[in-house]
Amino acid sequence: MARLAITRLLILPGLFLPLAAHGQTVAEIALTCRRVGDVPSRTGTPRFIRVDPAAAAQLAGIGLDRAAIFLSMAETAIPETMGCWAMPVGNFDSQLISVGMSQWNYGTGSLQPVLDRWRRGFGSRRRFRRELAALAPTYGRLLFSRDCRAVPVREPCRAAILAAHDAEGQLHPLLRAELTAIFESDAMLQVQADAYVERLLFVRAELLRVFPDRPISMRQVRWAIDTIVQQARLPPDEDIARLRRRLAAMPAAERWPRLRAIFAWYAALAQTIDQDGIARDFAWNVEQWGCMIDRGLIDPEQYELLHLTFLRSRTAIGNSGRWQALTFSRRGKIVLGVGSVSGRRDGACPAGTPARPTGAGAAGSD
Repeated sequence: MARLAITRLLILPGLFLPLAAHGQTVAEIALTCRRVGDVPSRTGTPRFIRVDPAAAAQLAGIGLDRAAIFLSMAETAIPETMGCWAMPVGNFDSQLISVGMSQWNYGTGSLQPVLDRWRRGFGSRRRFRRELAALAPTYGRLLFSRDCRAVPVREPCRAAILAAHDAEGQLHPLLRAELTAIFESDAMLQVQADAYVERLLFVRAELLRVFPDRPISMRQVRWAIDTIVQQARLPPDEDIARLRRRLAAMPAAERWPRLRAIFAWYAALAQTIDQDGIARDFAWNVEQWGCMIDRGLIDPEQYELLHLTFLRSRTAIGNSGRWQALTFSRRGKIVLGVGSVSGRRDGACPAGTPARPTGAGAAGSD
């Protein structure tokens, strides 16, 4: 699976400043966009998005029925597109264009297959060209040119798309509007849903690889989805085996200091000069997560998932590791049910809970 770009909307410089051409903020656009979910078609047909029955049967085995699939889709879209089916953005993170509920992009080659599947879905060139003329009359031919369908995109495509950016790296309003029209169309909603279900099948396979001898929890599912959306896969077998050997051999007295060391790594990384999307979050996260250790609120599953998160977050290489602290924030929040991401705080360490010892008798040590 193509590696997907990391969160890109809630961390854009000047996100809530007016977009010059539209006079709208991104937040205002998000209020009027077509929202991710099991939505009716443009003509009012309910539940028109199909889920392949064979895929649905496999996903049901890890607790994902139709409602859970669309809930997962919506949860994925919140940090990626503020919950919208489209929300295109430009080249601020060197991905050229990123669009769609999972922010498929040219930079990683994940956007081209989605566009090509939409194009082929019309069954004839005439129907495709008619729809493209209606939705993207100005930039459609460029987006679906051979140069832009290539992986990686060829230089004529790159140059033409960059020419449709302003000095601050924002897309030209017309290109943004045409991409939105394509990605909010009924046919593209089906394509995006199909692509997401395929990703969920990969998530299922990865979870069965990493946790072969235990039931899969919904916490593990949500953690794996976020990891794979951002970084393509879970940690490799040899790294997992090494980590588990070390955890098994670790003296009980080291259990919580080792976890505190991971949180200290995160806090230090977040304060370095080249980490973005984290300034409003890391101090509160470190405080709350440390409190959860103190009060014995981290169970064995959470403990292992945090260490697995550490393995993967420290290998996030987009923009030379610019988003590593942000990846840890996202997954830490999922694992612990407490956290702040892009300024949004959920949950809290209950201050009234009596503190417990952090040695061998603490929560998660059995």
